[in-house]
Amino acid sequence: MTILFTGGSSFTGYWFIKELHKSDHQIFATFRKNDVGEYESLKKIRISNLIQLCTPTFNCSFGDPQFIEFLDTLQHIDVLCHHAAEVADYKNPQFNFVQALQKNVNNVQIVFEKLSKKKCKCIILTGSVFEQHEGSGSQELRAFSPYGLSKGLTSDVIEYFSSVHKLKFGKFVIPNPFGPLEEPRFIHYLFKNWFANLTPVVNTPLYTRDNIHVTLLAKAYSRFVESLYNSVNTFLKLCPSGYQETMANFTRRLADETSKRTGMDCKFILNEQVDFSEPLTRINTDQMMNEFISWSESDAWDEYVDYYKNCSFG
Repeated sequence: MTILFTGGSSFTGYWFIKELHKSDHQIFATFRKNDVGEYESLKKIRISNLIQLCTPTFNCSFGDPQFIEFLDTLQHIDVLCHHAAEVADYKNPQFNFVQALQKNVNNVQIVFEKLSKKKCKCIILTGSVFEQHEGSGSQELRAFSPYGLSKGLTSDVIEYFSSVHKLKFGKFVIPNPFGPLEEPRFIHYLFKNWFANLTPVVNTPLYTRDNIHVTLLAKAYSRFVESLYNSVNTFLKLCPSGYQETMANFTRRLADETSKRTGMDCKFILNEQVDFSEPLTRINTDQMMNEFISWSESDAWDEYVDYYKNCSFG
């Protein structure tokens, strides 16, 4: 297939493009900044690796004039993988969800008209388990945050205009992916402390979340794209799931897997949880752990721990 992919500089976007490339698809990827040199840190590493696997176009955001001009240069597109989304300061309760929605669906009608003329069959949108009405949980399935709200509204808009333009619509809902080249968040904090012989603290041990190896997630994504393209259905959704467990148990799993591969005593402290501002449980619904013969859980852990062995903790 010929695939147009937005959002390749992100952690999951990077792994999705890698897996699509393994399946011999031709990939055109758009990036917002002018060139690789304008990106920093992990994004720069990801894009530097990706430009060997796809045809990159820089200074090009979804729906902007450059994006629309770029569509005109392409002879044919089978699938649009719309993975890009406005995420800056996404944890801020004042996150501007209206502005984010505008960027995520910028000129969507013009874009979809162009795609139809290029014989495009499918739109694949990446969603989040933290959107409204996604996943399974202990409370009403409202959006986690204004950021989650923006993602859910984006889905509604993209699905609507896909139908208007007779394009098949697929929604791929991601939970909490982890793996090499991830952003430095909770797991990075754990490894940083363990390699410094310190004891990290888990402040929200009672939250039940859905953590999944990004390499497994990427395999699920690639197969989902192919499934929708070859399906007679006009709508498909996949909600891949990994380890559904409390953050206390996931931290214990992470510590055990790391200890087996490093010999370190990966201790941690479980604090009494006092912050319950988020739903106690939010997980995805489609189990993936045994879906792919070509994916090894043990190998995934090997690769992950090796990554942190060689990681620079600045």
